[in-house]
Amino acid sequence: MTGTPKPLPPRVPLVTQPMGLWQSLQTARKNILAIIPDIATRQPMVSGKTGKRWHMVMDPEAIRQVLLEKLDDYPKSLVTKNLLRPAIGDSLFIAEGAHWRWQRRAAAPAFSHRNVMNLAPVMTRAAERSAERIAAAGPRAINFLDEMVSLTFDVISDVTFSGDEGFDRGAVHKAIDSYIAEAGKLSLFDILGLPDWVPRPARVFSTGGVKQMKRVADRAIEARAARRSEEVPDLLDLLLAGEDPETKRQMNISELRDNLLTFIVAGHETTALTLAWSLYLLAFDQEVQDKARAEVQTVLSGRAATGEDVAQLPYIRQIVDEALRLYPPAGMVSRTALAKDTLCGREILPGDTVILPIYALHRNHQLWEDPDRFDPDRWSGDKPERYAYLPFGDGPRICIGASFAIQEAVIVLATLLSRFRFTTVAGKVPDPVMIITLRPEGGVWLEAEPIA
Repeated sequence: MTGTPKPLPPRVPLVTQPMGLWQSLQTARKNILAIIPDIATRQPMVSGKTGKRWHMVMDPEAIRQVLLEKLDDYPKSLVTKNLLRPAIGDSLFIAEGAHWRWQRRAAAPAFSHRNVMNLAPVMTRAAERSAERIAAAGPRAINFLDEMVSLTFDVISDVTFSGDEGFDRGAVHKAIDSYIAEAGKLSLFDILGLPDWVPRPARVFSTGGVKQMKRVADRAIEARAARRSEEVPDLLDLLLAGEDPETKRQMNISELRDNLLTFIVAGHETTALTLAWSLYLLAFDQEVQDKARAEVQTVLSGRAATGEDVAQLPYIRQIVDEALRLYPPAGMVSRTALAKDTLCGREILPGDTVILPIYALHRNHQLWEDPDRFDPDRWSGDKPERYAYLPFGDGPRICIGASFAIQEAVIVLATLLSRFRFTTVAGKVPDPVMIITLRPEGGVWLEAEPIA
């Protein structure tokens, strides 16, 4: 590289001095990623004790051991389960062992390549509606985090409850947002692993919205079961029809509802964040934006992108991959060790917390060249080591909706890039903050100038 180095996009300030339990808790409540030691971006593993023994693992081979080879020895941590169970029950995201396996087998066909491609027209229509809203907003700054949340909620509600006029989208959207806002505030009770029945101070206010969300979903599922759709099957149709090929078990109403709410919560929030960060990075680096638009215009010639176009837009996919590397929606995940083990030559004891700080893994200097730099071209050659890049996790529990999310992100980005030039707004730099997901705090304020 020659000339003046490009500026770096926003980063989380990582810890350079040891923290005690109280300081860690206070920091974690504001931004869980801010408890990661800076040395985690330069070492394969960091261990410590903050109430409990913990180990942060950035070594791909050790991560493979946790996520694949010894999956059952490393279940999701109590903190994760306590945060999410009130909203999504024992669905795919939380369940363990045999209960997880049969649900995964039953749901997998819904996310096959053919079914995901069949849902692409919904993504195209949502991208076109978004472009219309952006154009109608005129020459002023828009918070693209809000716009992308609206767009992806359009998509997930259409592919979930297509044609169900009685489905109150506004109520579900409001309930999801309020639950994420409240549930994400890490409680000291969660850190200490107290049981679910002990009330969480920051969470008791959100249960009303969750109950309403569950009632709305139950009614929609019961109505759909009574009248099967004759059109292209949507996600609800596919889940209603799904069965575990080994046990022939099908999901009952509450299992369907919990999994459907999992897909709605996870499927719209995480893709919205990926799109918002991608648009910010494109506005941040106009050279990359120009190169991306040239590809888009060659392939689309002014029309909206479709599912068939995704394979013809490799540079757009590289931008999505790079945004997911720099700002992975699940920037940190944790597991609880059930058995004695060794990771990176270090002893792991039963009860230890094993943390996979995806944010630090994706910026680890041993694994990535110039890791804090936005560089979609790093994806044009050899792919990174398998367990060095985990925006969707990996192993048997890899995100079931990963191909759905990538397809949606490429379709939306390509469609918007073909219609608008995006520029940053002075003084409006998004701050990467993770509560449940890695969000751009303060929003993503950009100006969108129509392409003549």
